[in-house]
Amino acid sequence: MRANMTLQPSSGMGKEQPEASRRGFLKWMAGGIGALALAPDLLKAAVLRERYLLFHNPNTGETIRQVYWTPREGYIRESLKEISWALRDYHNDQVKQFDPNVLDQLYAMQLQLGLGRPVHIISGYRSPSTNWMLCERSRGVARNSYHIQAMALDIRVPGNRVWDVCQAARSLGAGGVGYYPGANFVHIDSGPVRYWG
Repeated sequence: MRANMTLQPSSGMGKEQPEASRRGFLKWMAGGIGALALAPDLLKAAVLRERYLLFHNPNTGETIRQVYWTPREGYIRESLKEISWALRDYHNDQVKQFDPNVLDQLYAMQLQLGLGRPVHIISGYRSPSTNWMLCERSRGVARNSYHIQAMALDIRVPGNRVWDVCQAARSLGAGGVGYYPGANFVHIDSGPVRYWG
């Protein structure tokens, strides 16, 4: 249906203060990232070029390469909708628009890790009913999960050690980072800065 989509930015969409967005991202990227401080070309790329995500959802079989922000237009509404659809609750196809801040975290991690292949998204949005079902099955699922607010992603990077992915996420100094080596994934969210696992 919407799998394997690549949308190019279209004019007139998502002009949500691109200059403020660029300054905010630059401040965020420069403020807490030790790894990117060592690589100014990455920082420049993060602020001056299009931001895109390349990910695969093994639960739905969809692979997405999507430009979601440009220096001229800011966040592209239509692209955010497509990304949110790809990150939907696959148990019931419910969708909630994703927080661009967690998407920016994923983008920064892709830059940092030098990925040219898709990140696997193990879990994106969870409807309250799905989250409740998962809480009943596992003590490791938070009742007030940021997944319910479309502010969290559980990611796996095939070919990379989970610890390296975790370190890349922590080096951003943004949001929550959970380390789950037994399940081979890292949780990132755009909530307060905190680490566990």
